[in-house]
Amino acid sequence: MTNIIGKPGHDVMNQKISELNVSKFRMLLLIVGIILIAANLRPFITGVGPLIDVIKTSTGMSNALAGTLTTIPLLGFAIFSPLAPWIARKLGIEMTLAISLLVLTIGILIRSLHSSVWLFVGMILGGIGIAMGNVLLPGLIKRDFSENVGMVTGIYSVSIFIFAALASGVSVPLSKVGSWGWQGSLAIWGILSIFTLILWLPQLNREHRPGKQQRSKVNLWSSGLAWSVTILMGMQSLLFYASIAWLSDLLQDHGLSATSAGWMLSLMQFVGMPTSFIVPILAGKFTSQRGFIVLISLLFFVGYLGLIVAGSVMVWLWIVMIGVAGGAAISLALTLFGLRTKRAEDAARLSGMAQSIGYLLSALGPVLFGVLHDVTHGWTSPLVFLLIMTALLFIFGLKAGSPQFIQEKGLQEEENH
Repeated sequence: MTNIIGKPGHDVMNQKISELNVSKFRMLLLIVGIILIAANLRPFITGVGPLIDVIKTSTGMSNALAGTLTTIPLLGFAIFSPLAPWIARKLGIEMTLAISLLVLTIGILIRSLHSSVWLFVGMILGGIGIAMGNVLLPGLIKRDFSENVGMVTGIYSVSIFIFAALASGVSVPLSKVGSWGWQGSLAIWGILSIFTLILWLPQLNREHRPGKQQRSKVNLWSSGLAWSVTILMGMQSLLFYASIAWLSDLLQDHGLSATSAGWMLSLMQFVGMPTSFIVPILAGKFTSQRGFIVLISLLFFVGYLGLIVAGSVMVWLWIVMIGVAGGAAISLALTLFGLRTKRAEDAARLSGMAQSIGYLLSALGPVLFGVLHDVTHGWTSPLVFLLIMTALLFIFGLKAGSPQFIQEKGLQEEENH
């Protein structure tokens, strides 16, 4: 009798344990999916730069035209980032991310065809796919990991950095494998995007549709706090892409060999990885992130000033400072999308706004830097330009890092505590 009575309770306990295990597995699968999506967000771009000379020789395109290859995806980010939250409201975040991976994969494959026209078409499609992933991941993290926004943001920020640096390093060696050429080197990243898409498909069964919920009344475009986060995102992005585009040439003019300058560029990216992981975790534990803004701005400022004053003397120190600041800045900006909003939909919309304008600014940064270099025939004025951008990052970052939430239209920004 005891066994008969006890058995139902035992079955219920086993069922609960089974459900708990399934829930943990689904959560683990979601985290792995987020990491893999993040891994796809930069190789599409960073893998092109080292192959520019080979691509020019193969296609016969001019320097000016080849220079737009990395700008086109950034413009795609700017144009399509605001559309991503709207698409997600209609289809759900999970489905929209799946579509973004599909579009990215198509872009990767198309740009590897033997035609400069298809190369540019592929770069456009890839930029659209990446834009949706860029925008929606912070919203997904806000929704499913609201208590651990910093931790999960740190994990996927590291994934972005690792695969961005990896693509820069392996592009040329891969192009020399057999008869692969630059087409094969660029196409290889389609394996990663296809694998990620397959692993992401189970998430479509747990689809959330924000459109079925009450529509957000937050007007981001009239919020001073939202604009501060946006300009912070833009300034850190501008500093990164201007450094990526011109730092190697600057260092070579200061007497370093092309190889040494290239290693310095790699060093700048690799030293940013630890801070890209640590800063979001620490930032999530505080209501105010202003202290991080002060430290990041100081590192940027001293790093660029060191290049102006000391040139190649202790150049590794200035590069490390810039790299550490860059890793901290991008991950903090991504974290603020969740920390400054109350709802996942608003986090995605803020991400769309900030990344749209941010990537427009980042596309202008390398151009303005280059113009100043051409006009002055030196590097002091371009570096002073980056110091001014650092000052803007500091000013607007103090507001973005203040302990507030972006509030509904007509209401003041609400204190976090």
